[in-house]
Amino acid sequence: MSDQEINQLSTQTPSLWLNRDYMLLWSGQVISTLGTTASTIVYPLLILSLTNSPAAAGFAGALGSIPYIVFSLPVGALIDRWDRKRVMILCDIGRGLTLASIPVALWLGVLTVWQIYAAALIEGSLFVFFNIAEVAALPRVVLKEQLPAAAAQNEAAFSAAAILGPSLGTFLYQAVGHGAPFVADAISYAASVISLRFIRTEFQGQRTAVKRHLRLEIAEGLSWIWHQPLIRFIAFLTGGMNMVGSGSALIIILIARHLGASDAEIGVIFSIAGFGGILGSLVGGQIQRRFTFGQVIIASVWLQALLFPLYVAVPQFLLLGVLTALIYLTAPIYNIVQFSYRLSLIPDELQGRVNSTFRLLAFGFQPLGAALSGLLLQRYGTTPTVIVFAACYLSLALATSFNVHVRTARPIKQAPDA
Repeated sequence: MSDQEINQLSTQTPSLWLNRDYMLLWSGQVISTLGTTASTIVYPLLILSLTNSPAAAGFAGALGSIPYIVFSLPVGALIDRWDRKRVMILCDIGRGLTLASIPVALWLGVLTVWQIYAAALIEGSLFVFFNIAEVAALPRVVLKEQLPAAAAQNEAAFSAAAILGPSLGTFLYQAVGHGAPFVADAISYAASVISLRFIRTEFQGQRTAVKRHLRLEIAEGLSWIWHQPLIRFIAFLTGGMNMVGSGSALIIILIARHLGASDAEIGVIFSIAGFGGILGSLVGGQIQRRFTFGQVIIASVWLQALLFPLYVAVPQFLLLGVLTALIYLTAPIYNIVQFSYRLSLIPDELQGRVNSTFRLLAFGFQPLGAALSGLLLQRYGTTPTVIVFAACYLSLALATSFNVHVRTARPIKQAPDA
């Protein structure tokens, strides 16, 4: 696409900042993400303080991701039947109450690791419903040609939340109390509920009154993605990268502790890393317009594969943040390209089912990564664990480079209608 065509498209497409309903959805999720990043960093710290077991902390991370394996396919079909906005509101209410139970138990002196496990499982289950409904609803709130810009704006805002959240969470954890980050997260879910209530746009098109068997509807989503070899490969690729990513946080925390970092300084490490995410989200849209789909995807995977092994050689804990920032820089670029490409192809009536299938593959490997990192760290230490995960990255990079569908993917406007 030439620069003239890009400029013409930008003048014809209304600004997202003038889209009232998108801004309500976006702002509510930014606040919610800030609360989530503040509490997520505290989960392993709280479990380590209770058990002193990396394996226990890794198991909690696995429990938060297991619901994607169990629920993704049926939830996708149900989201295409149900009122998506109502689902999102009920899920946020449930997640807020779940998070609020942890500080209550701490205040009463009855908190156990089993309650934290239950909270992680419940919150993860409700996230599956919310996330699939949100992704399915986005093409209803913005125009198709706005999807790349919306993806970039989401990544930028969520990266900003990732900068503030870890430092905020660890500050509240140390200065106010171990339950304070979970109170903040519960409040952020309430803010998300309020923003959703004010959105006027219907989150789904006109539905047919005919109800078919749930298995048939699930099969339609599976069939669609199976007959799209590029999207199918990207789903598995994203799953492999998320598997490594789900174990990375615990690896970074333990390396930082070995280098003498306090809990508050660990929060600073993740905040530094968040700057990389912001930079990636700011340049992601420009990169998408100037390079092909295959070039961006292959380069993103290779950069992460080459950077990850450097964790074994970091000499000072703040440099952990710098290295992680470089890795985080590539993630928004990858997400903007694959996310907007995928949503532009999926018919509205299949959004829930296809995205649930994609997310089953994309997030279904996270429990393995979280549990594996905890077990490897406890049994062998940080260096062997980094080597194992670096080998996974290298395998993904090689597979992506040799995949013909990635290398020859056409631009969105030239992609065949599905």
